[in-house]
Amino acid sequence: MNNGFVKVASAVPALRVADTKYNVEQIESLVIQAEGHAVEIICFPELCITGYTCADLFTQQILLDEAEMALMALMNFTRSLDIISIVGLPVPFRGTLLNCAVVVQRGKILGIVPKVYLPNYKEFQERRWFTSAADIPDKTTVLLCGQQLKLSTHMMFNTPTCKFGIEICEDLWAPISPSSRLALAGADIIFNLSADNELVGKRTYLKNLLSQQSSNCICGYVYSSCGFGESTQDVVFSGKTMIWENGILIAEGASHSIDSCLVESEIDVERLRTERRINTTFSATAAIECQREYNKTFDIIETELFVPRDFKLTRKIQPHPFVPEGAMLDERCEEILGIQTEGLAKRLVHTNCKTAVIGVSGGLDSTLALLVTCRAFDLLGFDRNGIIGITMPGFGTTGRTYNNALKLMKTLGITVREISIAKSVEQHFEDIDHDIAVHDVTYENSQARERTQILMDVANQTGGLVIGTGDLSELALGWCTYNGDHMSMYSVNTGVPKTLVRHLVTWLAKKGMATDILMDVVDTPISPELIPATPDGEIQQKTEDLVGPYELHDFFIYYVMRWGFRPSKIFYLAQAAFRNKYTVEELKHWLTTFYRRFFSQQFKRSCLPDGPKVGSVSLSPRGDWRMPSDASAALWLSECEKL
Repeated sequence: MNNGFVKVASAVPALRVADTKYNVEQIESLVIQAEGHAVEIICFPELCITGYTCADLFTQQILLDEAEMALMALMNFTRSLDIISIVGLPVPFRGTLLNCAVVVQRGKILGIVPKVYLPNYKEFQERRWFTSAADIPDKTTVLLCGQQLKLSTHMMFNTPTCKFGIEICEDLWAPISPSSRLALAGADIIFNLSADNELVGKRTYLKNLLSQQSSNCICGYVYSSCGFGESTQDVVFSGKTMIWENGILIAEGASHSIDSCLVESEIDVERLRTERRINTTFSATAAIECQREYNKTFDIIETELFVPRDFKLTRKIQPHPFVPEGAMLDERCEEILGIQTEGLAKRLVHTNCKTAVIGVSGGLDSTLALLVTCRAFDLLGFDRNGIIGITMPGFGTTGRTYNNALKLMKTLGITVREISIAKSVEQHFEDIDHDIAVHDVTYENSQARERTQILMDVANQTGGLVIGTGDLSELALGWCTYNGDHMSMYSVNTGVPKTLVRHLVTWLAKKGMATDILMDVVDTPISPELIPATPDGEIQQKTEDLVGPYELHDFFIYYVMRWGFRPSKIFYLAQAAFRNKYTVEELKHWLTTFYRRFFSQQFKRSCLPDGPKVGSVSLSPRGDWRMPSDASAALWLSECEKL
């Protein structure tokens, strides 16, 4: 398996109705193209060897004989090929005719899957020519191309990289489809050979159906439907080719083409299997299905081993998996802010607090937390004067962040307080006998804890709630001071990674909210400002210089937490996502840094304050992540060393 990816293809040959020789030549052309691209499994449309629209020609013996001869030609053509081809043709059986999918590899037929649900309404009249698989004996055999072969809907194919099952067109549209049972029995990928005609609005309906089915089954779904060359006597077939992965469309071909179409992509089977393990509802359903009398045992068909070939990942790996993009941008940002706002509003109502205390530094995290707090007060109809924003300049505070903090608070109409921490921290250094010229961890953390003490005490004075500002990325890296900025009474950013924080603030700025101030906050280097600035007043302590780029760490967080991938696969994906931005050495260095910090800093995450889960990843010990604080990172770091 290539880091868990299986390369598949959906193909639509430009055919001629009832011209089996011509049709198989078009199929062979697409097979050899896909083989050259290291595709493992290719799927063709329903009845592609004869054409779906043969109608009463299906009763002609010559067509059935020539269809079998065409299949034999395809078998001979694939004799030296590793690729698995799934094609459709009519198969005679005991005086009836079955609409079948035939699986071919290395000159052999591996299995035959007949169609169960035959549409017999409106423009479809399949029962005129075909018999349903439900009407034939279970696990029977049929003679085809000189092979005595199993004929069953309960058939799964096992390759070195995945298990796959097959359903045909209308099977998908049934209330309980074969693909549901195939997935519950272990099929990672479903291939659908279809003959779906084009109608106004039907494509959207079909996409919704495919998205829902692939997500319900937590599977890959490869769909291929008839195209140019089918009869247009009454309907038109536009040639739909789609590849889905757990509800997401990862590849789609152009339709209404007069040429053959081949669409390829890689399905991440490892990702699907991880999601099934996590989703206990899926495993519970599988267990229930296994106990039902009508759920028959599946035949597992072994395929030939593949000759190792060069594998190239062609699907795009999103470098910022947490960041919304495209048409869903506005809706997603509103949704995220809505979750944060509602979470805080409920906590304010529950605690009967009409005062919120928040440290405002002029940095990204405190800016987002302040904006969310304002939205929560507006939602509840509270006066924004009840929000006490406190700027606490220290030894590393720069004029840029200080001024941005003050301007933002005044613009938002909250109560502004300024409390310098310099004198109290100097006194603390004297009390513990620490040299103020030594800028070590004691120097830094003393400032962070002093700021937290001020916030907590002011909250006590005013009967308020301390709003936490730390984000998900900082928690993953442990980039926070234990019992300092690590602590609050409600942490609104706890489920938001740093790249998303930056994006949300930018989005709000573009909506016209304190635009100039917010955009300058976004452009300010990320820093805790605990080390004195440079002589010219510039920030000297830049977080990303110390722990690494947050866009990389957020990428690592997503694949470590959401999918449980091992370091080698995450490294592979990172190379694809950041190919022109970071060197291999840089990716290895920061991935190693991530694992080292992630394991060593778990103790901070074991006692997090409350805060809302926003996306698919959470580090709350009461939610998604329960990890021993003293777990060893040896396995992960050892693999990082070998990258």
